[in-house]
Amino acid sequence: MLRSLRNRLLFSHILPLVIIIPLMAVGLAYVLETRVLMPRLAQNLVGDARLLSEISRTEYDLWGNPVLFESMLSRIQLDPSLRVMFLTPEGYLLYSTEPTDQRYLGQPLTITGFELARSGNEVVLTNYPVGLRLHNVVLDVLSPVVRSDGPVLGIVRVTYQIDSVYELFWQMRLLILFVLGGGLLLGVVISLILALNINRPVQNVTTALYDVAAGTRSEPLPERGSTELREQARAVNHLVARLHDLEQARRQLLANLVHELGRPLGALRSAIHALSTGAAQDPQLLHDLTAGMDEETIRLQHVIEDLTHLHDQDLGALELQRETLPLGAWLPRVLASWRQAAEEKHLHWEVSLPADLPTILADPVRLAQVIGNLVDNAIKYTPPGHAVTITAGQEAEQAWVRVTDTGSGIMPEEQAMIFTPFYRGKHAKRIQQGMGLGLSIARDLAEAHNGQITLESTPGQGSQFTLWLPLNFP
Repeated sequence: MLRSLRNRLLFSHILPLVIIIPLMAVGLAYVLETRVLMPRLAQNLVGDARLLSEISRTEYDLWGNPVLFESMLSRIQLDPSLRVMFLTPEGYLLYSTEPTDQRYLGQPLTITGFELARSGNEVVLTNYPVGLRLHNVVLDVLSPVVRSDGPVLGIVRVTYQIDSVYELFWQMRLLILFVLGGGLLLGVVISLILALNINRPVQNVTTALYDVAAGTRSEPLPERGSTELREQARAVNHLVARLHDLEQARRQLLANLVHELGRPLGALRSAIHALSTGAAQDPQLLHDLTAGMDEETIRLQHVIEDLTHLHDQDLGALELQRETLPLGAWLPRVLASWRQAAEEKHLHWEVSLPADLPTILADPVRLAQVIGNLVDNAIKYTPPGHAVTITAGQEAEQAWVRVTDTGSGIMPEEQAMIFTPFYRGKHAKRIQQGMGLGLSIARDLAEAHNGQITLESTPGQGSQFTLWLPLNFP
């Protein structure tokens, strides 16, 4: 029953009301009855008793006979709920408004507080029962009738009828129960509304998570409600967006893999087919086919290396084997292998390296991968007859290597996305080939060296990528 959040919320809201409201009802009834009603009724009784006592004394002074008390009371309109007695100083009942007391007329009665009243004191007796039962309620006032010269003529006893007190108190208790019961019902309704308002967004989040897991949801959740619920919806929306991006990246990766692996595999299959049909008999053709097959396997190796780096990046396993690296002697060796690729594409290849390049602490293999990716990117997207220029230098506490091309350039709105894995531009031709991992890998490796890669590009004029490396990288 209490497994759902809604039922628990309802229970948590209603249980305190169910416990507190009855206690409030009992406490409120007790306070009103003992602190308000009982004192007020007793005060009224005292007033009535004093009035009757004064009238009795006056009648006695005039006529000298307490028996006239009965005729005097018959002329007074008393509250029917009052029980009035007149007793002699010795305790004999001379008169009572209660018909059932007629059999006790002329007989002595034992009444609590009578001796104190006979001594000339006014006595007020109240008895409030312990618990909810009202059968023992007593409201009794004894007022002495004192002659002008001092002696006590008798005792006037005024009592509220038990049935009248019982009815009055129960009316008040029923009113309290009705008001508090209405409050309890209203509290239950409000609790139900609040529980539903809390449960609905939580249920929406749960449904959204199942839909995301099933791949049937892509729209964001509305962020409304309390701060915690808005944060929860925002987290789910972030998860949906992230999963959407990952799904797009996965599809892009598969498409790129099909393209990048299919092309060299197709070339290898064609070469194998040519060899199997007699091409091996021609030494020159055999040399050309094996050279081409070697180039295609090199391309496949580059694809595998890019994917391996991407896997290491996701797992956080990228480690550098740093060593002292003199850029002046190291850079020409790295760039030499790319010169032939540029010349084969009929590009103008220019390298300008000063003699005083600094020595840095870096991983030569990883750093060569950075520069190779930047140079390969420039060669790949520069049309034949245009130029690729590599320069280097030192500025303040940083060394820099700059790769400049005169290709198609990159549109301004795409420059912020150029280092995103698998990203392909929509307008410029320079980012239409490859897997879209080269620049992303170069940036990650540069940042692993505490460096960075900056980009300056003008559409139609070319691009300039600059690798910045700290001189004192530990």
